[in-house]
Amino acid sequence: MLLRFTVANYLSILDSQELSLVASRLKAPEDALRFEVAGVSVLPSAVIYGPNASGKSNIIAALSFMRSAILHSHTRGNPEGGVPRRPFALDASATERPSILEADFLIDGIRYQFGFEANNERFTKEWLYSFPEGKRRKLYDRTDQNVSFGPSMRGPKRLLSELMRPNSLFLSTATQNDHEQLSEIRKFFSNIKIIRSISVGGHTINDALSNSEIDQRTIKFLGRVGTGITGYRKNSEEISDSTRAMMHDLTALIKRHVADNAGDVDIEIKNRGDKNVTVELAHQTEAGELCYLELDSESAGTRRLILLLNDVFQAIDSGDLVVIDEVDASLHTFASEAILALFDDHEINRNGAQLIATVHDTNLLTSTYLSRDQIWLTEKNDRGETEIFALAEIRSRPSDNFELGYLQGRYGGTIAPPSRRSFKSEISAPANSDQGSEL
Repeated sequence: MLLRFTVANYLSILDSQELSLVASRLKAPEDALRFEVAGVSVLPSAVIYGPNASGKSNIIAALSFMRSAILHSHTRGNPEGGVPRRPFALDASATERPSILEADFLIDGIRYQFGFEANNERFTKEWLYSFPEGKRRKLYDRTDQNVSFGPSMRGPKRLLSELMRPNSLFLSTATQNDHEQLSEIRKFFSNIKIIRSISVGGHTINDALSNSEIDQRTIKFLGRVGTGITGYRKNSEEISDSTRAMMHDLTALIKRHVADNAGDVDIEIKNRGDKNVTVELAHQTEAGELCYLELDSESAGTRRLILLLNDVFQAIDSGDLVVIDEVDASLHTFASEAILALFDDHEINRNGAQLIATVHDTNLLTSTYLSRDQIWLTEKNDRGETEIFALAEIRSRPSDNFELGYLQGRYGGTIAPPSRRSFKSEISAPANSDQGSEL
Protein backbone atom coordinates (compact mmCIF):
# COMPACT_ATOMS: atom_id res chain seq x y z
CA MET A 1 0.00 0.00 0.00
CA LEU A 2 1.16 3.51 -0.81
CA LEU A 3 1.56 5.81 2.19
CA ARG A 4 3.05 8.96 0.70
CA PHE A 5 4.38 10.26 -2.60
CA THR A 6 6.57 13.35 -2.76
CA VAL A 7 7.88 15.21 -5.81
CA ALA A 8 9.89 18.37 -6.46
CA ASN A 9 11.02 20.08 -9.67
CA TYR A 10 8.98 18.08 -12.13
CA LEU A 11 6.66 19.64 -14.72
CA SER A 12 4.62 22.37 -12.96
CA ILE A 13 5.84 21.31 -9.50
CA LEU A 14 8.89 23.19 -8.21
CA ASP A 15 9.00 23.05 -4.43
CA SER A 16 8.41 19.71 -2.74
CA GLN A 17 4.74 18.62 -2.74
CA GLU A 18 3.32 15.58 -0.94
CA LEU A 19 0.24 13.44 -1.52
CA SER A 20 -0.52 11.28 1.51
CA LEU A 21 -2.80 8.29 1.98
CA VAL A 22 -2.18 8.14 5.71
CA ALA A 23 -5.41 8.88 7.58
CA SER A 24 -5.49 12.08 9.59
CA ARG A 25 -6.69 12.34 13.17
CA LEU A 26 -10.00 13.80 12.03
CA LYS A 27 -12.97 11.67 12.89
CA ALA A 28 -14.16 9.59 9.94
CA PRO A 29 -17.61 8.04 9.46
CA GLU A 30 -18.03 4.91 11.57
CA ASP A 31 -18.31 2.61 8.56
CA ALA A 32 -15.43 4.22 6.61
CA LEU A 33 -12.79 1.71 5.54
CA ARG A 34 -9.32 2.21 6.98
CA PHE A 35 -6.48 -0.29 6.75
CA GLU A 36 -4.62 -0.65 10.04
CA VAL A 37 -1.14 -1.92 9.15
CA ALA A 38 2.06 -1.71 11.19
CA GLY A 39 0.53 0.91 13.45
CA VAL A 40 -0.51 3.10 10.51
CA SER A 41 -4.07 3.91 9.45
CA VAL A 42 -4.11 3.91 5.64
CA LEU A 43 -6.78 5.36 3.36
CA PRO A 44 -8.30 3.30 0.54
CA SER A 45 -8.60 6.26 -1.84
CA ALA A 46 -7.76 9.88 -2.53
CA VAL A 47 -9.18 12.27 -5.11
CA ILE A 48 -7.47 15.38 -6.47
CA TYR A 49 -9.47 18.47 -7.45
CA GLY A 50 -8.31 21.64 -9.16
CA PRO A 51 -8.99 23.87 -12.16
CA ASN A 52 -7.66 23.04 -15.60
CA ALA A 53 -3.87 23.37 -15.85
CA SER A 54 -3.48 23.47 -12.05
CA GLY A 55 -1.17 20.44 -12.09
CA LYS A 56 -3.48 17.58 -11.05
CA SER A 57 -2.33 15.37 -13.90
CA ASN A 58 1.31 16.27 -13.22
CA ILE A 59 1.13 14.53 -9.84
CA ILE A 60 0.19 11.37 -11.72
CA ALA A 61 2.82 12.01 -14.41
CA ALA A 62 5.48 12.27 -11.71
CA LEU A 63 4.43 8.94 -10.17
CA SER A 64 4.48 7.43 -13.67
CA PHE A 65 8.02 8.77 -14.19
CA MET A 66 9.19 7.16 -10.94
CA ARG A 67 7.57 3.85 -11.87
CA SER A 68 9.09 3.88 -15.35
CA ALA A 69 12.56 4.70 -14.01
CA ILE A 70 12.38 1.75 -11.62
CA LEU A 71 11.12 -0.68 -14.24
CA HIS A 72 13.00 0.43 -17.34
CA SER A 73 15.91 2.85 -16.77
CA HIS A 74 18.45 0.01 -16.95
CA THR A 75 17.03 -1.83 -19.98
CA ARG A 76 15.35 0.85 -22.08
CA GLY A 77 17.47 3.86 -21.29
CA ASN A 78 19.88 5.06 -23.92
CA PRO A 79 23.38 4.85 -22.34
CA GLU A 80 24.17 8.27 -23.80
CA GLY A 81 20.68 9.71 -23.47
CA GLY A 82 20.71 11.12 -19.94
CA VAL A 83 17.61 11.04 -17.73
CA PRO A 84 14.28 11.92 -19.41
CA ARG A 85 13.11 14.16 -16.58
CA ARG A 86 11.06 17.33 -17.14
CA PRO A 87 12.10 20.08 -14.71
CA PHE A 88 9.98 23.14 -13.90
CA ALA A 89 10.07 25.37 -16.97
CA LEU A 90 9.16 28.81 -15.56
CA ASP A 91 12.34 29.25 -13.51
CA ALA A 92 15.62 29.19 -15.43
CA SER A 93 17.50 27.95 -12.36
CA ALA A 94 15.31 24.83 -12.14
CA THR A 95 17.25 23.19 -14.95
CA GLU A 96 20.31 23.20 -12.72
CA ARG A 97 18.42 21.82 -9.75
CA PRO A 98 17.64 18.11 -9.34
CA SER A 99 14.23 16.56 -9.65
CA ILE A 100 13.44 14.70 -6.43
CA LEU A 101 10.91 11.87 -6.09
CA GLU A 102 10.21 9.72 -3.04
CA ALA A 103 7.61 7.16 -1.98
CA ASP A 104 6.75 5.53 1.33
CA PHE A 105 4.87 2.24 1.05
CA LEU A 106 4.04 -1.00 2.83
CA ILE A 107 4.92 -4.52 1.69
CA ASP A 108 3.86 -7.43 3.89
CA GLY A 109 3.39 -5.10 6.83
CA ILE A 110 6.85 -3.51 6.56
CA ARG A 111 7.26 0.13 5.64
CA TYR A 112 9.81 1.09 2.97
CA GLN A 113 11.09 4.44 1.77
CA PHE A 114 12.54 4.75 -1.72
CA GLY A 115 13.61 7.85 -3.55
CA PHE A 116 16.04 9.41 -5.97
CA GLU A 117 17.40 12.70 -7.28
CA ALA A 118 18.24 13.27 -10.93
CA ASN A 119 19.52 15.96 -13.23
CA ASN A 120 19.42 15.91 -17.03
CA GLU A 121 22.44 13.61 -17.28
CA ARG A 122 22.33 11.19 -14.37
CA PHE A 123 20.78 9.96 -11.17
CA THR A 124 22.79 11.79 -8.52
CA LYS A 125 21.25 10.21 -5.41
CA GLU A 126 19.17 7.14 -4.63
CA TRP A 127 18.12 5.53 -1.37
CA LEU A 128 16.14 2.63 0.01
CA TYR A 129 15.30 2.13 3.69
CA SER A 130 13.09 -0.36 5.50
CA PHE A 131 11.38 0.12 8.87
CA PRO A 132 10.85 -3.27 10.49
CA GLU A 133 9.34 -2.79 13.94
CA GLY A 134 9.43 0.97 13.25
CA LYS A 135 13.23 1.18 13.24
CA ARG A 136 14.98 2.54 10.16
CA ARG A 137 17.45 0.23 8.45
CA LYS A 138 19.49 1.17 5.44
CA LEU A 139 19.37 -1.20 2.50
CA TYR A 140 21.47 1.04 0.29
CA ASP A 141 22.35 4.67 -0.30
CA ARG A 142 23.78 5.99 -3.55
CA THR A 143 25.65 9.17 -4.43
CA ASP A 144 26.51 9.39 -8.13
CA GLN A 145 28.19 6.03 -8.93
CA ASN A 146 29.05 5.17 -5.32
CA VAL A 147 26.65 2.84 -3.52
CA SER A 148 26.95 2.03 0.18
CA PHE A 149 25.04 -0.92 1.59
CA GLY A 150 23.51 -1.53 4.98
CA PRO A 151 23.73 -4.82 6.90
CA SER A 152 20.10 -5.57 5.95
CA MET A 153 20.98 -5.76 2.26
CA ARG A 154 21.41 -9.35 1.13
CA GLY A 155 22.56 -10.92 -2.12
CA PRO A 156 25.02 -9.55 -4.71
CA LYS A 157 25.99 -5.91 -4.25
CA ARG A 158 29.29 -4.69 -5.65
CA LEU A 159 28.98 -6.45 -8.98
CA LEU A 160 25.57 -4.90 -9.53
CA SER A 161 26.85 -1.42 -8.67
CA GLU A 162 29.55 -1.88 -11.31
CA LEU A 163 26.86 -2.75 -13.89
CA MET A 164 24.86 0.38 -13.02
CA ARG A 165 25.01 3.23 -15.54
CA PRO A 166 24.90 6.89 -14.46
CA ASN A 167 21.46 7.26 -16.07
CA SER A 168 19.95 4.08 -14.58
CA LEU A 169 18.71 3.45 -11.07
CA PHE A 170 20.51 0.88 -8.95
CA LEU A 171 17.10 -0.61 -8.17
CA SER A 172 16.42 -1.05 -11.88
CA THR A 173 19.87 -2.54 -12.49
CA ALA A 174 19.63 -4.96 -9.57
CA THR A 175 16.14 -6.23 -10.36
CA GLN A 176 16.89 -6.65 -14.05
CA ASN A 177 19.63 -9.00 -12.83
CA ASP A 178 17.23 -10.97 -10.62
CA HIS A 179 18.16 -9.56 -7.22
CA GLU A 180 15.71 -11.50 -5.06
CA GLN A 181 15.39 -9.10 -2.12
CA LEU A 182 14.85 -5.99 -4.25
CA SER A 183 12.47 -7.74 -6.62
CA GLU A 184 9.67 -7.25 -4.08
CA ILE A 185 10.21 -3.49 -4.33
CA ARG A 186 10.11 -3.63 -8.10
CA LYS A 187 6.97 -5.76 -7.98
CA PHE A 188 5.20 -3.15 -5.85
CA PHE A 189 5.77 -0.45 -8.47
CA SER A 190 5.15 -2.80 -11.38
CA ASN A 191 1.71 -3.62 -9.96
CA ILE A 192 0.67 0.05 -9.87
CA LYS A 193 -1.80 0.56 -12.71
CA ILE A 194 -1.65 4.12 -14.05
CA ILE A 195 -4.42 5.12 -16.46
CA ARG A 196 -3.66 8.54 -17.92
CA SER A 197 -5.78 8.43 -21.07
CA ILE A 198 -8.30 6.03 -22.55
CA SER A 199 -9.35 5.71 -26.15
CA VAL A 200 -12.96 4.54 -26.04
CA GLY A 201 -13.44 3.59 -29.67
CA GLY A 202 -15.01 0.18 -30.14
CA HIS A 203 -11.91 -1.13 -31.92
CA THR A 204 -9.74 -0.18 -28.91
CA ILE A 205 -11.86 -2.24 -26.54
CA ASN A 206 -11.99 -5.11 -29.00
CA ASP A 207 -8.17 -5.10 -29.10
CA ALA A 208 -7.90 -4.87 -25.31
CA LEU A 209 -10.24 -7.83 -24.86
CA SER A 210 -8.85 -9.97 -27.66
CA ASN A 211 -7.04 -12.21 -25.18
CA SER A 212 -9.14 -11.59 -22.08
CA GLU A 213 -12.72 -11.42 -20.88
CA ILE A 214 -14.94 -8.74 -19.39
CA ASP A 215 -15.14 -9.33 -15.65
CA GLN A 216 -18.64 -10.44 -14.70
CA ARG A 217 -18.55 -7.88 -11.89
CA THR A 218 -18.10 -5.22 -14.57
CA ILE A 219 -21.30 -6.42 -16.26
CA LYS A 220 -23.16 -6.28 -12.93
CA PHE A 221 -21.77 -2.80 -12.27
CA LEU A 222 -22.90 -1.59 -15.70
CA GLY A 223 -26.38 -2.88 -15.03
CA ARG A 224 -26.41 -1.29 -11.58
CA VAL A 225 -25.64 2.19 -12.94
CA GLY A 226 -28.48 2.05 -15.42
CA THR A 227 -26.85 1.16 -18.75
CA GLY A 228 -29.29 -1.68 -19.37
CA ILE A 229 -26.43 -4.08 -20.11
CA THR A 230 -27.02 -7.66 -18.95
CA GLY A 231 -24.17 -9.58 -20.61
CA TYR A 232 -21.81 -9.77 -23.57
CA ARG A 233 -20.45 -12.08 -26.21
CA LYS A 234 -17.28 -12.25 -28.27
CA ASN A 235 -17.10 -13.02 -31.96
CA SER A 236 -13.89 -13.90 -33.75
CA GLU A 237 -12.70 -14.39 -37.30
CA GLU A 238 -9.34 -15.39 -38.73
CA ILE A 239 -6.92 -12.56 -39.56
CA SER A 240 -5.69 -12.60 -43.14
CA ASP A 241 -2.01 -13.26 -43.86
CA SER A 242 -1.51 -9.75 -45.25
CA THR A 243 -3.02 -8.13 -42.16
CA ARG A 244 -0.96 -10.36 -39.87
CA ALA A 245 2.25 -9.37 -41.70
CA MET A 246 1.38 -5.67 -41.44
CA MET A 247 0.69 -5.99 -37.69
CA HIS A 248 4.01 -7.78 -37.21
CA ASP A 249 5.94 -5.01 -38.97
CA LEU A 250 4.06 -2.28 -37.09
CA THR A 251 4.69 -3.94 -33.73
CA ALA A 252 8.41 -4.25 -34.47
CA LEU A 253 8.55 -0.55 -35.43
CA ILE A 254 6.81 0.52 -32.22
CA LYS A 255 9.11 -1.61 -30.08
CA ARG A 256 12.21 -0.11 -31.73
CA HIS A 257 10.85 3.39 -31.24
CA VAL A 258 10.15 2.74 -27.55
CA ALA A 259 13.61 1.27 -27.03
CA ASP A 260 15.28 4.27 -28.68
CA ASN A 261 13.16 6.90 -26.95
CA ALA A 262 12.43 5.47 -23.52
CA GLY A 263 10.93 8.05 -21.22
CA ASP A 264 8.19 8.24 -18.61
CA VAL A 265 5.63 6.46 -20.80
CA ASP A 266 5.21 2.76 -20.16
CA ILE A 267 3.91 1.07 -23.32
CA GLU A 268 2.67 -2.49 -23.31
CA ILE A 269 2.22 -4.20 -26.67
CA LYS A 270 -0.15 -7.14 -26.51
CA ASN A 271 -0.28 -9.99 -28.95
CA ARG A 272 -3.74 -10.09 -30.52
CA GLY A 273 -3.25 -13.64 -31.72
CA ASP A 274 -4.45 -14.96 -35.06
CA LYS A 275 -8.07 -13.83 -34.82
CA ASN A 276 -9.93 -10.55 -35.07
CA VAL A 277 -12.18 -10.31 -31.99
CA THR A 278 -15.27 -8.13 -31.65
CA VAL A 279 -17.34 -7.66 -28.51
CA GLU A 280 -21.09 -7.09 -28.39
CA LEU A 281 -23.06 -6.09 -25.29
CA ALA A 282 -26.39 -7.67 -24.42
CA HIS A 283 -29.59 -5.74 -23.68
CA GLN A 284 -32.97 -7.22 -22.85
CA THR A 285 -35.86 -6.45 -25.18
CA GLU A 286 -39.39 -5.75 -24.03
CA ALA A 287 -40.22 -9.34 -24.94
CA GLY A 288 -37.52 -10.61 -22.60
CA GLU A 289 -35.11 -11.63 -25.35
CA LEU A 290 -31.45 -10.64 -25.61
CA CYS A 291 -30.39 -8.10 -28.20
CA TYR A 292 -26.65 -7.73 -28.82
CA LEU A 293 -25.25 -4.31 -29.83
CA GLU A 294 -21.81 -3.47 -31.17
CA LEU A 295 -19.58 -1.37 -28.92
CA ASP A 296 -19.86 1.69 -31.14
CA SER A 297 -23.60 1.69 -30.41
CA GLU A 298 -22.89 2.26 -26.72
CA SER A 299 -22.10 5.62 -25.07
CA ALA A 300 -18.52 6.78 -24.55
CA GLY A 301 -19.06 6.50 -20.80
CA THR A 302 -20.16 2.88 -21.05
CA ARG A 303 -17.17 1.95 -23.19
CA ARG A 304 -14.82 3.76 -20.82
CA LEU A 305 -16.31 1.94 -17.82
CA ILE A 306 -15.60 -1.44 -19.43
CA LEU A 307 -11.88 -0.70 -19.59
CA LEU A 308 -11.71 1.10 -16.23
CA LEU A 309 -13.59 -1.51 -14.27
CA ASN A 310 -11.59 -4.45 -15.52
CA ASP A 311 -8.45 -2.73 -14.15
CA VAL A 312 -10.27 -1.71 -10.97
CA PHE A 313 -11.43 -5.24 -10.17
CA GLN A 314 -7.99 -6.67 -10.91
CA ALA A 315 -6.49 -4.17 -8.43
CA ILE A 316 -9.12 -5.03 -5.83
CA ASP A 317 -8.43 -8.75 -6.20
CA SER A 318 -4.67 -8.34 -5.86
CA GLY A 319 -4.64 -5.49 -3.34
CA ASP A 320 -2.80 -3.07 -5.65
CA LEU A 321 -2.92 0.64 -6.39
CA VAL A 322 -4.78 1.96 -9.42
CA VAL A 323 -4.28 5.59 -10.49
CA ILE A 324 -6.81 7.17 -12.85
CA ASP A 325 -6.54 10.58 -14.47
CA GLU A 326 -10.04 12.11 -14.76
CA VAL A 327 -11.94 9.14 -13.41
CA ASP A 328 -15.22 11.01 -13.96
CA ALA A 329 -14.70 11.74 -17.69
CA SER A 330 -17.88 10.87 -19.63
CA LEU A 331 -19.42 9.42 -16.45
CA HIS A 332 -22.49 10.35 -14.44
CA THR A 333 -21.82 11.28 -10.82
CA PHE A 334 -23.52 8.08 -9.67
CA ALA A 335 -21.12 5.93 -11.71
CA SER A 336 -18.05 7.80 -10.41
CA GLU A 337 -19.27 7.51 -6.83
CA ALA A 338 -19.96 3.80 -7.33
CA ILE A 339 -16.29 3.31 -8.23
CA LEU A 340 -15.26 5.07 -5.01
CA ALA A 341 -17.70 2.83 -3.13
CA LEU A 342 -15.90 -0.30 -4.32
CA PHE A 343 -12.71 0.77 -2.54
CA ASP A 344 -14.55 1.82 0.62
CA ASP A 345 -16.43 -1.47 1.02
CA HIS A 346 -15.16 -3.80 3.76
CA GLU A 347 -16.51 -6.88 2.01
CA ILE A 348 -15.27 -6.03 -1.49
CA ASN A 349 -11.89 -4.44 -0.74
CA ARG A 350 -10.41 -7.08 1.52
CA ASN A 351 -6.81 -7.02 0.27
CA GLY A 352 -5.85 -3.37 0.72
CA ALA A 353 -6.43 -2.02 -2.79
CA GLN A 354 -6.17 1.75 -3.24
CA LEU A 355 -7.39 4.34 -5.72
CA ILE A 356 -5.90 7.73 -6.58
CA ALA A 357 -7.90 9.77 -9.07
CA THR A 358 -8.09 13.27 -10.46
CA VAL A 359 -11.64 14.55 -10.75
CA HIS A 360 -13.69 17.58 -11.77
CA ASP A 361 -17.17 16.50 -10.65
CA THR A 362 -17.84 18.62 -7.55
CA ASN A 363 -20.88 16.51 -6.66
CA LEU A 364 -18.43 13.93 -5.32
CA LEU A 365 -17.40 16.37 -2.60
CA THR A 366 -20.63 15.44 -0.82
CA SER A 367 -20.02 11.71 -1.18
CA THR A 368 -20.21 9.60 1.96
CA TYR A 369 -17.26 7.60 0.62
CA LEU A 370 -14.83 10.51 0.98
CA SER A 371 -13.65 12.12 4.19
CA ARG A 372 -11.70 15.38 4.38
CA ASP A 373 -8.29 13.69 4.40
CA GLN A 374 -9.17 11.93 1.13
CA ILE A 375 -9.90 15.16 -0.75
CA TRP A 376 -6.88 16.99 -2.18
CA LEU A 377 -6.80 20.33 -3.97
CA THR A 378 -4.27 21.69 -6.45
CA GLU A 379 -3.71 25.29 -7.45
CA LYS A 380 -0.95 27.40 -8.97
CA ASN A 381 0.62 30.28 -7.10
CA ASP A 382 1.54 33.58 -8.73
CA ARG A 383 4.81 32.03 -9.99
CA GLY A 384 2.99 29.26 -11.86
CA GLU A 385 4.02 26.55 -9.37
CA THR A 386 1.61 23.75 -8.47
CA GLU A 387 0.76 23.38 -4.80
CA ILE A 388 -1.27 20.47 -3.41
CA PHE A 389 -2.99 20.30 -0.03
CA ALA A 390 -5.68 18.26 1.68
CA LEU A 391 -9.06 19.58 2.69
CA ALA A 392 -8.21 18.20 6.15
CA GLU A 393 -5.59 20.95 6.47
CA ILE A 394 -8.29 23.61 6.27
CA ARG A 395 -10.42 24.42 9.30
CA SER A 396 -13.91 23.15 8.61
CA ARG A 397 -16.70 21.11 10.18
CA PRO A 398 -17.95 17.70 9.01
CA SER A 399 -21.38 19.27 8.56
CA ASP A 400 -20.06 21.90 6.11
CA ASN A 401 -21.21 21.77 2.49
CA PHE A 402 -17.82 21.09 0.93
CA GLU A 403 -19.10 21.33 -2.63
CA LEU A 404 -20.53 24.79 -2.07
CA GLY A 405 -17.46 25.91 -0.15
CA TYR A 406 -15.17 24.66 -2.92
CA LEU A 407 -17.16 26.38 -5.67
CA GLN A 408 -17.14 29.61 -3.66
CA GLY A 409 -13.34 29.41 -3.43
CA ARG A 410 -13.24 29.10 0.35
CA TYR A 411 -10.76 26.21 0.26
CA GLY A 412 -8.66 27.21 -2.73
CA GLY A 413 -7.95 24.84 -5.59
CA THR A 414 -10.36 26.62 -7.91
CA ILE A 415 -10.82 29.86 -9.84
CA ALA A 416 -13.48 32.49 -9.35
CA PRO A 417 -15.99 32.38 -12.19
CA PRO A 418 -16.01 35.63 -14.19
CA SER A 419 -19.13 37.73 -14.31
CA ARG A 420 -21.18 37.37 -17.47
CA ARG A 421 -20.34 40.95 -18.49
CA SER A 422 -16.57 40.69 -17.96
CA PHE A 423 -16.32 37.24 -19.56
CA LYS A 424 -18.22 38.41 -22.65
CA SER A 425 -16.04 41.51 -23.02
CA GLU A 426 -12.80 39.54 -22.59
CA ILE A 427 -13.46 36.89 -25.22
CA SER A 428 -15.14 39.18 -27.73
CA ALA A 429 -12.22 41.60 -28.14
CA PRO A 430 -11.54 42.03 -31.90
CA ALA A 431 -8.40 40.45 -33.30
CA ASN A 432 -6.99 43.83 -34.37
CA SER A 433 -7.41 45.43 -30.94
CA ASP A 434 -4.50 46.28 -28.66
CA GLN A 435 -4.89 42.82 -27.07
CA GLY A 436 -4.30 41.13 -30.39
CA SER A 437 -0.93 39.99 -31.70
CA GLU A 438 0.85 41.43 -34.72
CA LEU A 439 1.50 39.19 -37.67
